[in-house]
Order: sequence, then structure tokens, then C-alpha cells
Amino acid sequence: MSAPGYLSPHQSPGSYSMDPYPVPQGGYGDPNHAPPPVGFQMGYNHQQPHPGQPVMYQPGPIGPGPMPMPEYGAPQMGPRPGYGGPMPGPEYGAPQMGPGYGGPMPGPEYGAPNSVPPAAISPAPAAVVPVGVPPGLEYLTQLDQILIHQKLELLEAFIGFETNNQYEIKNSLGQKIYKAKEKNDCCTRYCCGALRSFDMKIKDNTDREVIRLIRPFRCASCCCPCCLQELEVQAPPGTTIGYVFQDWNPCVPKFSIKGANKETVMKLEGPCFACNCCGDVNFELTGKDGGKPIGRISKQWSGLLKEVFTDTDNFGIQFPLDLDVKMKAVLMGACFLIDFMFFEKD
Repeated sequence: MSAPGYLSPHQSPGSYSMDPYPVPQGGYGDPNHAPPPVGFQMGYNHQQPHPGQPVMYQPGPIGPGPMPMPEYGAPQMGPRPGYGGPMPGPEYGAPQMGPGYGGPMPGPEYGAPNSVPPAAISPAPAAVVPVGVPPGLEYLTQLDQILIHQKLELLEAFIGFETNNQYEIKNSLGQKIYKAKEKNDCCTRYCCGALRSFDMKIKDNTDREVIRLIRPFRCASCCCPCCLQELEVQAPPGTTIGYVFQDWNPCVPKFSIKGANKETVMKLEGPCFACNCCGDVNFELTGKDGGKPIGRISKQWSGLLKEVFTDTDNFGIQFPLDLDVKMKAVLMGACFLIDFMFFEKD
């Protein structure tokens, strides 16, 4: 049996074994139908087909056909017209040549068409600085103890020539974090002795001044309560963050640690006899209303020879870890004031 719509070998043209495929009504070419999709040819043959012959459409040209692939092993042909040989490649190590020139191929200029802009470099993240911390005192937020060592001056040790005091401020591991130096003149040091006024600069390891201590000249007698010792603490220099005031007491040394507005924040109290005889001297730190100690300033025993023949002193300061960093700096100032008042030899 032959397929419907196709001639049988034993049939003559015009005779069919069965009815041919019907012609679809309203197909492509029907003026009442929507336009055909892209790619189909509308210009089909206008000759009338044979009766009962199906109408077929041929797709139109869409674009150039695929490029024929070269046979395996055939040489690659170059794109230049008129040459049939393979395109010679550059020799190994030879620079890439530009068209018409003998130099290297220049890269596209920035901003030219089809040029890719350079990748933007993101800036380094800014260091996170705690709010309210003076510059240079960020490290103090991580400490609850610091050590202060007075440097030994050979000229002062051998001939007794009084020089400006110098200190090293270290953490509990003995690592230097700050250095302090007294700024004074020779006449003031000799005439006023331990009562002398001074400006002391405290610098970090980059030699940047972060704290300045200012001590005016005051009386040392406990019988004169109107002119007691005091110290101003600035951080950074020019900005006052607190004070240390001596409180009048005929028996024991007492101090008030105050804020920038001279409000009392903490109290500091020493022993009746502030002298170290083969032991440490502790000044206990309490709240503004007294009570249980929350820290201390200790004058540490440095050994018999060092204590007798030099005025080089070692101090330790302990305070709560979460204490305001400004008050930690004020306690450092209190330590220097205590050193000058009780342990500086005239």
C-alpha cells in the first residue's frame, strides 16, 4: 500500500489510491491570516498547483550559513585575499606588532570606545576609634594596670646635679607604651626642689604628645589648707580632662580625682607615713564616697642601694578595666604628683 498523497509505482499521474492530503484553509498566504513568522518565504510559486496537490512553503534565507570547517590536518588559511598559504604566526619571544608599524601594539587609551576602565581600588577601612577617647589613649582602654619606671640619670647619681625627671610607662608585660619627661629650668629645680612647678609631656612610641601634666607652685605644709597641691591633666594638650587636688588632712595624705568640671569622681588615700622602709607604699583608690578599694597606686621597693643613693622610683597603678580612659590618664598624673611630693629627694 502506498502512502496517502503519493503515487504508486503502478499508477499513472492523476490517479490516486486514496484522497490526497487536504489543503489547509486560511494557511500562510491567506490575506486574512496574520503575517508568517520571520524566516519564511512569502513569494511562493504563483502557478496553480495540480488539483488536490498540497501547498508547501520554503523558508527564506536567515543569514550566512556556518563556515565550513577545514579538514583534519589541512593548513589554516589566512584571512588576506590573494594568499592561499597559511598565516604565519609570530616567532617565539617576538613582540606583538601593530598594523603598519614596527613597534609593539599600543594598548587602548582610557576613555576610548570599547575600553575597559581600570578596576576601582576600595579604600582601606578606617580604624574604629572608641567614642570619647582622646587620640593616643586608645590602648589604655585594654589595660587595668600600668607600670611607671623613672630613668636613672648618671650625672645626677654621681655628682648630685638635679636634672629633669624622665619616666617610661609600660604595660604589665614590661612593654613600653609611653614616655614622660619633665620640662623645667635649672633655677627652678635648685631653688624650689620637690615643690617646683613643672610641665610634663607624655608621648607615645611615635613621639606624639598625647598627655600634658601641669603642676603649679604650691605650699607643702599641712598647716596651710588654702594652698595645697594640685595637678591639671590635658589630653590632647590644650584640652583639660581632669584634675588631682590634695585634700587637707593633718594625719594622712588624701587626694581627690576630679573630672574636667572639677566634679569629684574618686578618692585616693595614702598611709600615715608615706615612706617605704623595705616595702611598698600603697595609696588606695576608692569611689567618691569612700568604701571598698577599687584600685591603688603603689610605690614599689627598688632595693636598698637604689633607694638610698638615687631617687629613681618605680610605681604601679591598678584600676578597673572598664574605668573611663580619661580617669586612667588622670591617675597617671596623680602618680607623678605623689612621686614629687613624697619620694623626690631635695
